[in-house]
Amino acid sequence: MTVNNRRHYLRTASDAIVEMSHPSIGAMTVRARDLSEGGVSVDMGNQIAPPLGTEVDVIIKRHTGAINNEPVKMRVVHLQNDGSMGLVFI
Repeated sequence: MTVNNRRHYLRTASDAIVEMSHPSIGAMTVRARDLSEGGVSVDMGNQIAPPLGTEVDVIIKRHTGAINNEPVKMRVVHLQNDGSMGLVFI
C-alpha cells in the first residue's frame, strides 16, 4: 500500500506561511509544502522540529492574508529525513 492510498484528505500544494508556537520551542515561521483538510506538511529548513506528539498553536497565512486569524491546535505526527514535518489538526 502506498502512502497516497492511506490519506484521508486530498493534499494541495501550497506556499503558505505557517507560524507555530509552543512554550518549549518558542515561535517559528516555516513554509508549507501542502495543505489538506486534515493538516499541513511544512519544510523546517534549518530549524529544529519539535518532538513527535508535540501540540503547537498554528496560524496559516497566504499572500492574501491569514487563513485562520486565531491559532489552531495541531500535533506533530511525522518527521522526515528531508526536513519536512507533518502536522494534523486536533
